[in-house]
Amino acid sequence: MNEIALSNNSKFDISTSKLLTGVGKTWFFVAFIGQLFFAVYISAFYGISTIKGDFELWNKVLPNGYVPGDTFGNFMVGLHVLFAILITVCGPLQLTPKIRTSFPKFHRVNGRIYLLTALIMSVGGLYMVITRGTVGAPITHVSIGINAILIMIFAYQTVRFAIARKINVHNLWAIRLFLVVSGVWFYRVGLMLWMTIHQAPVGFDMESFTGPFLTFLSFSSYLLPLLVFELYRWIKTKNHVFSNVFMSICMIVITLGMAIGILAAGMGMWLPRIVNA
Repeated sequence: MNEIALSNNSKFDISTSKLLTGVGKTWFFVAFIGQLFFAVYISAFYGISTIKGDFELWNKVLPNGYVPGDTFGNFMVGLHVLFAILITVCGPLQLTPKIRTSFPKFHRVNGRIYLLTALIMSVGGLYMVITRGTVGAPITHVSIGINAILIMIFAYQTVRFAIARKINVHNLWAIRLFLVVSGVWFYRVGLMLWMTIHQAPVGFDMESFTGPFLTFLSFSSYLLPLLVFELYRWIKTKNHVFSNVFMSICMIVITLGMAIGILAAGMGMWLPRIVNA
């Protein structure tokens, strides 16, 4: 009887582990689609405004995105946007297992582009904050700085373990890098989810774009995904029925919330800006 009970528990462990893995893959798929949507929006909005020569449209999205006469600064902003498109497309492709195993050469080339772009964007983001500022309270600037530093550290770790041929550790750091690089995207999706839930700017002021919720969001947009990933990974190694089910439920809720945020951002921000560009 004890052997039967142990056998049943083992089957439950395996089943719930597969459930957790499946939910994790679903989260990644939704994030992949959402980031591609974001990349299309960036390409269309900035591409159309650039072709039309209406660079002042940039200021509807970026504070002081275009400053007449500041050729170098405007070039840096344009380069930042171009890299944003690259990194939003390259990131999900780099983490797709099928691409990694079936097209190893593409994986290596894409990885180098992604890492270099991530480093340049982190430095460029700091430059833009220092020279042109950004919306929100000063604490938001601190958050952007921390995010940039984490990108640099995680990029270094990703490369270090790839060179050392410690592929499993390399993959972990690559995922962490993807999560902190996606902080800007998570911020937009989280903000639109919050607005969809409350149907009003609860916890912040729309005019100054400051408030306790935005302070929380500015840090949680990259720290919370990291925390969830580490918890997910830890529970996967424990492989207990209750923990697997609990984490699966949490991931389902997170994925649904992310999907709603993506849809709200797409319909409320991205598509209208493309149409009006």
